[in-house]
Amino acid sequence: MSPDPQRVSDILIVGGSLAGLMTGLALSRHGFSITLLERSTDTDRTGAALQVGYGLVEQLTGRRNAPGGLATGVQAWQSVYRGLRAAAEDAGILVLQNARVEAAGQGEGRVWATTSDNRRFEGAVLVGADGYQSVVRRHISPERPDAVFADYLAWVGFAEESALSVRFPPNLEFLESGPFVLLGFPLTSADGSPERGRRRVGWGWYDAGHNAILRETGAVDGNLVRHSLRPNDMPDELFRELAELARLHWPSPWCDAILECIARKAVLGTPVVEYLPDRLVSGRMCLVGDAAHVCTPMTGNGFATAADDALALARFLDAAALRADPINALKRYQASRLPQVRRLGQTGQRISQDFVRAAR
Repeated sequence: MSPDPQRVSDILIVGGSLAGLMTGLALSRHGFSITLLERSTDTDRTGAALQVGYGLVEQLTGRRNAPGGLATGVQAWQSVYRGLRAAAEDAGILVLQNARVEAAGQGEGRVWATTSDNRRFEGAVLVGADGYQSVVRRHISPERPDAVFADYLAWVGFAEESALSVRFPPNLEFLESGPFVLLGFPLTSADGSPERGRRRVGWGWYDAGHNAILRETGAVDGNLVRHSLRPNDMPDELFRELAELARLHWPSPWCDAILECIARKAVLGTPVVEYLPDRLVSGRMCLVGDAAHVCTPMTGNGFATAADDALALARFLDAAALRADPINALKRYQASRLPQVRRLGQTGQRISQDFVRAAR
């Protein structure tokens, strides 16, 4: 017997990270009651930088001067999350953290999600925004539920400007050297301040030559990614090797930033994953963001594509559609988005294949 639902909403979103927040904001313009279920309580992530388009929050909400406005350009994950979360709170969206969804489904004109602590939530439509390891995708594409390892990783780190004795980089740079590719980017401080001396230098170093340690540590199992490679899993010999390679391949200030991170053992090894979808929708359930499609970060389009998903869903699923025929509205969303995200995914696969081939 199913437990009574803790909450019944118009829209139930599984995943309260960036894609989930953007989708909630886009749908909030229609006056829906919206509940976001986020498995984590840790929002202080340091693993990504994002390219933010002009007026993103205003585009999502349809409101000028919306709270949580974001600066245009390359921004730290934390800054983007804080801005979107502030906008979500202002829009009346309920975000529940520590709500790990273990199962989702639909029937009798409703959708539902149950959490690891046996809470049940129901709604009229369920949106899976729960990332590349999506639980909701298992329901929508049970025959192919998993994103797969792309045969390379990205070493990622962030150095404090105050710890570096070299010039602060004014712009993002994309560099190639030998079998490697490096993306380097300037960032504000962790709290979003652009003050000189408090800024940070971020970098992502793509590498197809260290897959063995991913398998040895269990970060990758077969063709599935289980987790990132944490500093505690990395032997001193690997840090020394990366330092030597950095000196050989990368110019200042990027080399200096990498060496500073290595000295602190503040480097994360992130296996690159890919997922090319065959569908985005099943009945009253749909997918957005990395739950729907995962492309190599080399394309630089993941965040913008998730925003496009959110805007497209809000275009087709308005209040009238929710009342009359939400299933048809979601079919129209899929017809609009699936060809575009498949093209992007296929481009990403070619980029990954070319990179791995050239590295061998």
